[in-house]
Parts: sequence; C-alpha cells; structure tokens
Amino acid sequence: MIEVHPTAKISPLSDIEDSVRGTRIVVGEASVIDSFVKVKPAGGSGDLEIGRFCYVNSGCVFYTGNGIRIADNVLIAANCTFAPVNHAYSDKNRVIREQGFQPSRGGIVVDVWIGANSVILDGAVLRKGWSD
Repeated sequence: MIEVHPTAKISPLSDIEDSVRGTRIVVGEASVIDSFVKVKPAGGSGDLEIGRFCYVNSGCVFYTGNGIRIADNVLIAANCTFAPVNHAYSDKNRVIREQGFQPSRGGIVVDVWIGANSVILDGAVLRKGWSD
C-alpha cells in the first residue's frame, strides 16, 4: 500500500513498487522524492515511513526489508542505499537466493542528514547526538 500526502512531490522519474506482502510505503507532508529514486519492497515485510518535510535526492534506493523510519525534516543526499535486510548464507551447499534471510536487527531509524553515497544497513539507528 502506497500512501502519499497530498502536498508531497514525487518525481514521475522515480520508481516506487507497491508491495505484494502488505508493506506500507508512506510519504509525509511536503516531502520530496527526486528523480531516479527506487523503492523496492524486498527481503521482509517492514514499512518505509518518510516523515514530513523530507527530501530524498536522485539515485537513492530503499529496500523495505525489516522497515525504515525517516523522521521529519531529514535530508538524504544523492545515491544513498538503505538495506534493512540480511541474506542468510550459512549453507555452503546452497546458493544464497535459496537460503532466505537472517532475522531482523531492528530495521533502520534515521533522524539526521545523510551524506551522498552512504549505505545504511539493518539495525542502524542514526539520531542527533547533541541537544537542540
């Protein structure tokens, strides 16, 4: 299910896939999804929640996996990847695609600016480290 606030702007050149497993993709008030952003519900049933007044620059990729929560007012620079999922790989006699996924490490939570070309993995909690 894809929920986009009426004031959010999503480039027609972005690619947001709807989930076949019930994953929610939510884009908050006045947030912007730029060209060539890819959202793919893969590797789990977690939701992607983008808060209010956020900006996601070109070339970013979001795999919903175990869930991604982006707080209000977060800026994400170009070409970042969010992958809250981990392939299982313990059986050397089977190819990786047949082994499924490891248990969740808690998804991803972001409340800071993300610089260009960052890769954020399952279990990352990125919050402000100072008082306002």
